[in-house]
Amino acid sequence: MPLTYTGQYYPSLPENHRFPIAKYALVREQLLYEGLVQPEQLLDPGLCPEEHIVRIHTYQYWEQAKALSLPPKAVRELGLPLVTETVLRAQNSVHCTLISSRHALQSGIGIHLGGGTHHAFAGRPEGFCLLNDLAVAAAWLQQQEAGMRVLILDLDVHQGNGTASIFREEPGVFTFSMHCKNNYPLRKEQSDRDVELPVGMADAAYLQLLEQQMLDVVQQFRPHIVLYQAGVDVLAGDRLGRLSLSKEGCRQRDRLVLRYCRDNRLPVVVTLGGGYHSSLSELIDAHCNTVRTAFQLYE
Repeated sequence: MPLTYTGQYYPSLPENHRFPIAKYALVREQLLYEGLVQPEQLLDPGLCPEEHIVRIHTYQYWEQAKALSLPPKAVRELGLPLVTETVLRAQNSVHCTLISSRHALQSGIGIHLGGGTHHAFAGRPEGFCLLNDLAVAAAWLQQQEAGMRVLILDLDVHQGNGTASIFREEPGVFTFSMHCKNNYPLRKEQSDRDVELPVGMADAAYLQLLEQQMLDVVQQFRPHIVLYQAGVDVLAGDRLGRLSLSKEGCRQRDRLVLRYCRDNRLPVVVTLGGGYHSSLSELIDAHCNTVRTAFQLYE
């Protein structure tokens, strides 16, 4: 089972920045340490060809981003320093999700040890997201086969507002977002299915609701492939979360989604999504649990 990752580009962030960029390398190192993943399974595909990026993002926006000339308001909404490493990292990450989509079509599952940048709009950044890897991958998938239906299953604690906006008029992509209602972003977009959760929701109620909603959406839309945004910011103790899932509950969530895809021969692409836990070790373990669960089910 090959896994994609972005290993070359790490912008320097101010001390105590809210975005834990070190988590990506630490997840990879932990999986290697455990022996779950071998070095030869890890693929850094390099930078995404621009033709795929501008299929989703406007040409003007992408040119401004590359030139590091986005308006100050856009840089503030991005929440990351607009430097060359930030742009290259986003371009690399988009390619990872695209290549993992190819892996999913070939073998049933593809895993990107990053990605899930669902706040980026077609023409502007937001919420640590410069480019929308889920949207670029969905558009690429639709190019591979006429009539391909793509389900974006977004279980990050925050609504996938950028993705919802991008595909608002696209019937071949179904955007499903199950998120905390009273949380970022303040102004929500309209997904094809929004499931808004109360602050503090815990394991049992969450898992029951997810199973009901997911089965209903799959039966209604009948997707050919699932792009799974597996954010672990649903955990109790996440600094930007406001839900109260346990680490075991989060693992059961991943198992529910991935087992359904496996049992129904529905290709699935896994992206790690958000996670801002007050404990870095807990955050790394939760992200690793997503990968561990995938290996248990598919290996």
